[in-house]
Amino acid sequence: MTTTSMSDEEYGAVRAAAALWVGTSVLITDARGRVLIQHVDYRDTCLLPGGAVDKGESPSRAASREVREELGVAMAVTRGLAVDWVSADSVDAPPVMRFNGEILHVYDGGTWDEEQIAAIRLPGSEVTAVEFVEPARLPDLMSPGDARRALSALRARIDTAGPVLLENGLPITPTVLDRTGVLRTARPRHHLPFHALPAPGNLPVRQSWGWLLAPDGRVLVVLDPDTGGACLPGGTPEPEDEGDSVATLRREVREEAAAAFGEPVYLGYLSDPGPPCARVRYAAVLTSVGPAGVDPAIGRPYTRVLATPEQALELFDWGPSAAAQLAAVHQAREQLGIPRAAHRPVTEISAPTTW
Repeated sequence: MTTTSMSDEEYGAVRAAAALWVGTSVLITDARGRVLIQHVDYRDTCLLPGGAVDKGESPSRAASREVREELGVAMAVTRGLAVDWVSADSVDAPPVMRFNGEILHVYDGGTWDEEQIAAIRLPGSEVTAVEFVEPARLPDLMSPGDARRALSALRARIDTAGPVLLENGLPITPTVLDRTGVLRTARPRHHLPFHALPAPGNLPVRQSWGWLLAPDGRVLVVLDPDTGGACLPGGTPEPEDEGDSVATLRREVREEAAAAFGEPVYLGYLSDPGPPCARVRYAAVLTSVGPAGVDPAIGRPYTRVLATPEQALELFDWGPSAAAQLAAVHQAREQLGIPRAAHRPVTEISAPTTW
């Protein structure tokens, strides 16, 4: 084999010719799980906060600097969500730009409360406005690559404790949330008051859903294979249930998830004003999950996953009542003798399981 030695100058020139631009962005959400995006005056699509990494600057320091410059908020950025390799042919860059590609780091900016949001101060130029939007709107507001990257990073934040590797915005090792396209359609919206009380006798029960707990403290969630929409197991009463909301829950859980559970604990109800009705919630211990069957409502099997209650909450838009319902779930979990789930990746149930 013949080798050709290069001088330091020649080697440096080769590396410089193949150099990739390095950028950084920060994913920030509000208490409802909506994503902060920036409207800017130099392009017609929106961006996450962020920008180029300066010479000699680390990506995490660049992320903190960009948040300070663009939002007027000083914060340390310590958790990475994704690293994206962006190919030259995926960006519509003019030849004169000599674009070789780029590496983009996405960091977790956390969930901002109302006080933090009120502290945002925009610069005099570049960023013209910010807003929090439903994740499913990102493809309509951002460039295709930016939207893919933001959604992949958001799924990674929900799903795992470490950063994921992306290529042109898509994970090289997709999770079940990626495969089913969770968050690509609007999350189910349940902005109804939660009452940790028996449903009033004058309110008909129109829905019975269950927080069904595995022995490790995670709950069963079903994902629509077509839309990626998430749902707690349960559904609407049928005449065969004879007005028994627990019977409704058992039947729906069997149809949707081929699952069975023990004696349930009543959590409360959501009051729906139009037309007036109650949507009751239970917690129970999962006892088994059988082979996936075709759900009569959608004509296909649901994808069944286990997620912590906190992860499950991020797959819905529960509105102001989310905290109260989550507190009721954990109170019932303790009553049922189930431990609090440690944060871990969302797991698909692909084979029959009995506990």
